[in-house]
Amino acid sequence: MNRKPQPEDTQADLVDEPSTGTGAGTALAGGRRRRGEELEGALLDAAWQELQANGYAGLTFDAVAARAQTSKPVLYRRWPTKADLVVAAMKHAGLFERRALPDTGSLREDVLTSLRNFNESRADFITAIGLYMANIASDTGLSPADLRARLLGDRVAGGTLLLERAVRRGEVPDRPYPPGLATMPFDLFRHDLTMTLARVPEWRILEIVDDLWLPLLTREA
Repeated sequence: MNRKPQPEDTQADLVDEPSTGTGAGTALAGGRRRRGEELEGALLDAAWQELQANGYAGLTFDAVAARAQTSKPVLYRRWPTKADLVVAAMKHAGLFERRALPDTGSLREDVLTSLRNFNESRADFITAIGLYMANIASDTGLSPADLRARLLGDRVAGGTLLLERAVRRGEVPDRPYPPGLATMPFDLFRHDLTMTLARVPEWRILEIVDDLWLPLLTREA
């Protein structure tokens, strides 16, 4: 279950430019130009606000640049397409930020707690994310799997991390596991959430973990 550390992404050096939009002014009052992380954060904040206000179809580079008080070329240098910008804005807004994984001392309880937490914190906006992704897929031709890969990058799945921890505790054997087995509870949970557009009931969470997943995980190799 050992992993090699992944290299961190590098960030482009962004620099503000005066906006040419009517009434938008320069990047900031007093002529100060933002750079790097400060500017990228301001641009993604503006893109997320535009996305919430007007949806994917109504989002334009002009509107984002005006809201961020900068110029369109600054946006295009970092995000060549609208889909690139929207994906970055959703990640920046924390929609795909990993919450702290539970550490109860039990793999079963860790996974149950993770799914219950997901139910509490994520279910309400899964539908909205789905709508954004559907629009992006229609606009770009990317499959849902392609979009998910772009949103999550090389991040190791939470289920894999929980299983690795259980192996280190000696709770489950240290042996090769099929890649899909570690993520199976979360995959089934997301399937139910997507198909019903409603919170996953407690009985179903218990069924996924106790009746479907753990028997596969603990059977003899």
